[in-house]
Amino acid sequence: MPGLPLAFASPLVLIGLVSLPLLWWLLRLVPPRPRRVDFPPTRLLFDIAPKEETPARTPWWLTLLRLTLAALVILAAAGPLWNPPVSTATAKAPLVVLIDDGWSSASTFDARMRTATDLVARAQADGRGVALVPLSEPTRDLSFEPPDAAAARLRTIRPKPHAVERADALPAIGRLVAGTPEAEVVWLADDVDLGRAPDFVNGLKALAENRAVTVVSGGVRPALALAAADNAAGGLSVKVLRAVADGPTAGTVRALDLRGLPLGETSFGFGGGATETEARFDLPVELRNDIARLEIMGESSAGAVQLLDKRWRRRTVGVVTGSTTETAQPLLASTFYLGRALAPFADARIAERGSPAEAVGQFVDQRLPMLVLADVGNVAGPAREKLTRWVEDGGVLVRFAGPRLAAADDDLVPVRLRRGGRVLGGSLSWEQPQRLASFSHDGPFAGLPVPEDVTVRRQVLAEPDSALVDHTWAALADGTPLVTAAKRGKGMVVLFHVTADTRWSDLPLSGAFVEMLRRVVGLSGTSVGPEAGAKAQGTADTVAPTRLLDGYGVFGPPPPTARPVAAGFAGRATADNPPGFYGPPEGLVAVNTLLATDRPKPLDLAPLGARIEPYRATEPQDLRGPILLGAMALALVDALIVFWLAGGLARLTGWRRAPAAILVGLAVALSTVA
Repeated sequence: MPGLPLAFASPLVLIGLVSLPLLWWLLRLVPPRPRRVDFPPTRLLFDIAPKEETPARTPWWLTLLRLTLAALVILAAAGPLWNPPVSTATAKAPLVVLIDDGWSSASTFDARMRTATDLVARAQADGRGVALVPLSEPTRDLSFEPPDAAAARLRTIRPKPHAVERADALPAIGRLVAGTPEAEVVWLADDVDLGRAPDFVNGLKALAENRAVTVVSGGVRPALALAAADNAAGGLSVKVLRAVADGPTAGTVRALDLRGLPLGETSFGFGGGATETEARFDLPVELRNDIARLEIMGESSAGAVQLLDKRWRRRTVGVVTGSTTETAQPLLASTFYLGRALAPFADARIAERGSPAEAVGQFVDQRLPMLVLADVGNVAGPAREKLTRWVEDGGVLVRFAGPRLAAADDDLVPVRLRRGGRVLGGSLSWEQPQRLASFSHDGPFAGLPVPEDVTVRRQVLAEPDSALVDHTWAALADGTPLVTAAKRGKGMVVLFHVTADTRWSDLPLSGAFVEMLRRVVGLSGTSVGPEAGAKAQGTADTVAPTRLLDGYGVFGPPPPTARPVAAGFAGRATADNPPGFYGPPEGLVAVNTLLATDRPKPLDLAPLGARIEPYRATEPQDLRGPILLGAMALALVDALIVFWLAGGLARLTGWRRAPAAILVGLAVALSTVA
């Protein structure tokens, strides 16, 4: 039966078990009954005690022992195998072997290759053609080939480090089986569904109609994966995922830096039937910012690796305000809104004492990657020189408008501004409040949904010129800019034309405010100095692959088929863009196997209606040796018993007690087997 861990190499030999009743009947006749002879003076013999008695029948226990011996010999001749290989429905038709070779198959790829190797070997013994179909190669021309050629190609198949779209291979499989209606299909599945598995199952069912189909699934440890790393305020966390509820319930995640040195370990556990849990690293922010790789220990798979670049590093942002009423109404202050918006992805340091110029000088000396100036006018004196040099060395300066900035004449802004600002919807204005209309397709806000609940009541206006559109990242409905930016040396200056609180707009109350700041923070590094020179993300530049992961999660040189990615690439790994690091050391871009939203699901094979067999954990074990040893032991016991019944033991020792003789025979037999 399918799925049983016992099989026979020569099952026809088991027909010999039918002869056991005949053997039982013959054994009952040995020794033969004594012949009766009429002898008149037999009366004289009644008083003579016989010295030896011969039983009329063989004892039942001796008959049972000999029947067992015969059954063991027949079983050994049938070639019993424990944990046998996958069986096929026929031994004549060509064989089509479909192989799941995506990231989710890597941790148990040996079991999959062992099964495929056995299928090819038996096809060679039966003279069947074989077609190997790795589902990661949908454009490959498929054809049947001799088993020895298939065995050679099988040794070259390796798991891929990305997800496999099985449905893309259906056209090629359809062309292959259409020309060979009698072909048998065996699918070596990995039990994981990442979204389009039902399309493949239904398509395979249509192609395999009136055809033998076997699916090898289960029997091995389910795959684990990592996704959605988050470097939050309290620590760095990552999601640990599994497709099915059974399997490993606990494990360890290890963190390493770019050189492969371990920085920490943390354990995780799945509760109940959960398919998702969290592993958390409670490390100082400086150590967390050095983490470049998270991996599940003992899980050899690219999906069990999460790579981190500078987008996952937690920046420290200095916040300086020019308002003197911040401490009087702290819940209405710009520092309150900025601190709450930055908290999920950055550490905000609020300047609490001293003038804005002193606070700017202190933050610049600390080499922070980003400064936020909320309604700060001119920064004069030595602090101005430090701030300008800091921006040119790679710092990101974000400014928010306000009465002080509107009245100042500061040139450390991305565009030229009109003095005084613009009031929308006031009692002395004919203009109505404006809504946010669009984000620039070339800026870092590209792809963000435009919030419909944001209205702007006042703003600082930019002087119109031919370059204003190039510097605009976000605009209002009337075309006036809401956010502008410009490069300054290696750094950048960004200006929000409204306040960081709710006096001029509803933007600080919107979720878009948090996401906009997140993307601006992503443009900064982790520190600023003369050596800083990484390009800002969000541009159209591309970066070439440098170190890529193979299917087992091991770093190696990029293959010739790998293509560059955009500097701000945030998609899932593919065949053209395998997971790994892209770009120069100072501006690495991490590409991962899974996105933060990916959740593996169990593979549903019920609609296919195929025969399902599990993977075998080890090579099949031949049981002929142990069974023959058992048969030899029983034969020895039988010989000892016959020797005892014939009186041989009595002649040697004078000991006639049957139980003791049987114990001696069993001891000799056990010593022989041992």
